[in-house]
Amino acid sequence: MNHFLTKQRAILKVYLINLIDKKKMYGMQYLQLIREAFKEYGYIPKHSEIYKALHELTRDGIVYRTKKLRSEDKDGFQEIIIYQFTEEGYKKAQLYKKQVKADLERSRDILSKVMKDNY
Repeated sequence: MNHFLTKQRAILKVYLINLIDKKKMYGMQYLQLIREAFKEYGYIPKHSEIYKALHELTRDGIVYRTKKLRSEDKDGFQEIIIYQFTEEGYKKAQLYKKQVKADLERSRDILSKVMKDNY
């Protein structure tokens, strides 16, 4: 990943991978959990960013989407999309997390240097 700092989408994808591993849910549920995780830092990921990350995970063969009817709606049934790992997706997800971890560590070191040298 050769960027100055880790990209936002990579971090969101790591969170999504961990959440998908814990429980099969739909996109808005993941969005709420990720927003809750970051709200104390003043970062509120947009709806579109979560869905872009989910679409990339789907495109990369890490997860697949299953349609399901949710009956909580008083006006009838609502169709939702549940995300889960493909057969090979879990292995791909673990490899992706290792790559992002290395990039996060490099980014942390860059930020530490900036803080040390300038503050």
